[in-house]
Amino acid sequence: MQFLYSFSKRRSSWLLLLAFILFFEASALFFQHGMKLPPCVMCIYERVAMFGIAIAALVGLSAPHNPVIRWLGLAGWGYSAYEGLMLSIKHVDYQLNPSPFNTCDLFVQFPSWAPLNQWLPGVFEAYGDCGKVVWMFMGQTMPQWLVIIFGANLIALAIIVIAQLVGIKAKKEA
Repeated sequence: MQFLYSFSKRRSSWLLLLAFILFFEASALFFQHGMKLPPCVMCIYERVAMFGIAIAALVGLSAPHNPVIRWLGLAGWGYSAYEGLMLSIKHVDYQLNPSPFNTCDLFVQFPSWAPLNQWLPGVFEAYGDCGKVVWMFMGQTMPQWLVIIFGANLIALAIIVIAQLVGIKAKKEA
């Protein structure tokens, strides 16, 4: 645990988190623009949750030795990963239980102060069907993989938070 505590105080740990998230974001954009798979509303919201983790990683990267900044980064990571997990689970439900009464919105709804779909339509505009399975890998659909990815983020975060608490306790005892 002491190793993880020390590791979380290094820029390389936050850079590693950012690299993973940027890989997933680049993959999503490849699916959309390279493979011509239309993103749905839930896909876009899940993408925003991934960007939330990236922003949290940038926060942590800015001053990982500062405990306030580090905890802000951890909190942002947790919030975004949790929201992403909930969105992904709902998206899986749309695909596994198709019904006219169980569908996502037709258009993304961002706040008026941040109309991401108008600012960057190539990244944040939805034009696919949430209930349609357009891609599978190893028997899992894209939202099912996102459940795994966001869930893994929450597990990793829990381990890092425990390491923080153990590190703080060890520091006090020293």
